[in-house]
Amino acid sequence: MAYVDGFILAVPKDNIEAYKKMARLGEEVWKAHGALAYVECIGDDVPYGEVTSFPRAVQAKEDEVVIFSWIVYESREQRDTINAKVMADPRMNAGWESMPFDGKRMIFGGFQSFLGL
Repeated sequence: MAYVDGFILAVPKDNIEAYKKMARLGEEVWKAHGALAYVECIGDDVPYGEVTSFPRAVQAKEDEVVIFSWIVYESREQRDTINAKVMADPRMNAGWESMPFDGKRMIFGGFQSFLGL
């Protein structure tokens, strides 16, 4: 059954184009190393909830937009192998010091699928 890495983060609206450039490189690298799918979504209907919500989860500010992303792999074992290759790929070494978002507020995790993939 497929394995999914999921991500939620907040990107300043002024940095959206820089984020898209970074995401396109990410898609190229992850898929080159075997990821089945790489998806990036920009929130356009993510209300700020009274108790919990996507914006609350990442402490999104007024000038930020929520990004929801995921990468699909054949299995967790494949994910671990692919991620090791991605982190060793020289294309991923550029720009970590100038990320277009605050990585401390990013939420991420790995998920075993049970329906739909």
